[in-house]
Amino acid sequence: MVVADDAALFREGLAQLVARAEGLELVGTASDLPSVLDLVERTRPDVVVTDIRMPPTQTDEGIQLAARLRTERPEIGVVVLSQHTDPAYALGLLDGGVARRGYLLKERVARVAEFTDAVRRVAAGGSVIDPVVVEDLVRAHRGRQSGVDSLSPRELEVLGEMAQGKTNGAIAASLTLTERAVEKHANSIFGKLELSTERDINRRVSAVLLYLDRRG
Repeated sequence: MVVADDAALFREGLAQLVARAEGLELVGTASDLPSVLDLVERTRPDVVVTDIRMPPTQTDEGIQLAARLRTERPEIGVVVLSQHTDPAYALGLLDGGVARRGYLLKERVARVAEFTDAVRRVAAGGSVIDPVVVEDLVRAHRGRQSGVDSLSPRELEVLGEMAQGKTNGAIAASLTLTERAVEKHANSIFGKLELSTERDINRRVSAVLLYLDRRG
């Protein structure tokens, strides 16, 4: 794995933690977006653990990195570490699917077993979203959680497939449905969760986060 963070003490501390963790191998560290992109290209890691904000702009470099890797290196997982619980960052990270994506608050790193388990889950194709981030999303859309309980068994199956980052075509194949049927189920899900008026790139991710929160 690769570690990217512009705070030297945190970066080196995380590197030492990874070095001591069984089954994890550190192949390099970086302190800004250009250097982590170069490092990824040279080492092809299984997972990149990155801060959200790094040079050159100190805005959302970690989210930019995840988006670029989704297109260019979809086999590489990304775990974003942040001090921020703003759900907008999670929505940006998970735009396009939740597979091989993780979002954790930096305080979770102190819980070594929890952190290393999250890295392994993301490397294996899963996803990990910090419960605090999910809580903030649910709080921002109060009342929608009960909407998850109103979904039909088939709609829950479709939403469960969405949570794996699958496209409508892949969901159709998995559940033996037509893509049109999947689209109808998805629209029904968005309606019941009161997500129909949100931007298209957000409502799928919002639905998945609510689903993950329901599962606990």
